Amino acid sequence: MITFFFNHLELLRPFNVLISALAMVISASILGELLNHEKLIPVIITVMCFTGAANAINDFIDFKIDQINRPNRPIPSGRVQRKSALIVSILLFLIGSLFCFKLGKNAIIVGFFVSLPLIVLYSIFFKGLPLIGNIVTSLILGLSFIFCGSAFNNISHMIAPALLAFGLTLLREIVKDISDIDGDKLLGLRTLPICIGLRRACNLAILFSSLIFLFSLIPFFKGLYGIWYLIFLIIGVEIPLMYIVILLWSKPKISSASQCEKILKFSTLIGLFAIYGGSFK
Repeated sequence: MITFFFNHLELLRPFNVLISALAMVISASILGELLNHEKLIPVIITVMCFTGAANAINDFIDFKIDQINRPNRPIPSGRVQRKSALIVSILLFLIGSLFCFKLGKNAIIVGFFVSLPLIVLYSIFFKGLPLIGNIVTSLILGLSFIFCGSAFNNISHMIAPALLAFGLTLLREIVKDISDIDGDKLLGLRTLPICIGLRRACNLAILFSSLIFLFSLIPFFKGLYGIWYLIFLIIGVEIPLMYIVILLWSKPKISSASQCEKILKFSTLIGLFAIYGGSFK
């Protein structure tokens, strides 16, 4: 029973789920709403449930792809049945939706009527479209911050975190597709690197890295955030982006993309800390 539980827990990718919860806590702190438990708890539970459900339904749909690219995941390794993954996903979507409806009208619109359909449509349809699928999944992550802002009736302060999360996720999605190119080719998929080639995909990742590097500095120079924003940004975002540019330019390989993907997992979170720290001028 314990093994059964942990196998299904792994299906949800608990690290990503916990990061999503932490992102909402930091967002609430930025908004000065950390002690507003009446709204914060439903926000956290909704985002955690939707994140876990999205991962479960993604593995349910992508089990053939994962047999090649990620054979150790619960479904391709045989530790979790596909039917179980679908049931878990549906249950989490239902629980998340129930908590979402405890919030105000704007949060319900963003969470239930925009984010939820996008998550499902992405897994079923958009994921197979080169670049468009990458943009949609990045939009979903960015919308989690807009959802938090809408719950506390303060969307404007969540625009910067949403844009940063969108940009870093889009970059990560592209390098992830580069690292999966061999398995995706065998399955006849049409991801961006397959359509335009590995070298061009690496060049596009370099371009996006450079744009994010430049645009993420604007809030500091415009006086929106203080010195702590710049310090955290340099350490957690700018230096990693510089490393990614150098690595993909000098070694445009699958192994380089895999390394970049791991680095980018933490940059979005550090970017949030940068915005939080920068709020104290």
